Amino acid sequence: MKTNTLHTARLKNNCPTCFGTDGLEITFTQEEKETPFFKKPALQIDEKLYCHTCKNTIYPVNWTEDIDRVFDYNKKIAEANKQYLKVKPLFYILIVVAIVIVAAVVYFLIPTV
Repeated sequence: MKTNTLHTARLKNNCPTCFGTDGLEITFTQEEKETPFFKKPALQIDEKLYCHTCKNTIYPVNWTEDIDRVFDYNKKIAEANKQYLKVKPLFYILIVVAIVIVAAVVYFLIPTV
């Protein structure tokens, strides 16, 4: 799995743990599932609030109302990657091989008149 960062913002709010200013940073990420056949982003967006002053992750239980408001604003900015299914060349190769095998079986098993 690959993780893509959608949006990162430094907040001017006070940290609820150490009460320091200018240390909070919120990051929105989205996982991307990648197999040998395809690549597809996950539906869920993960968020993380980190304080660079006290070096702690701040969990939503400890957030103040101000942090909640700033979080909601930044979540609107962080657009998720559109849902897509990107097929890799190996998938196409397997499809062509399967068609050739089916055609060969049909050609050799059906009696000619």
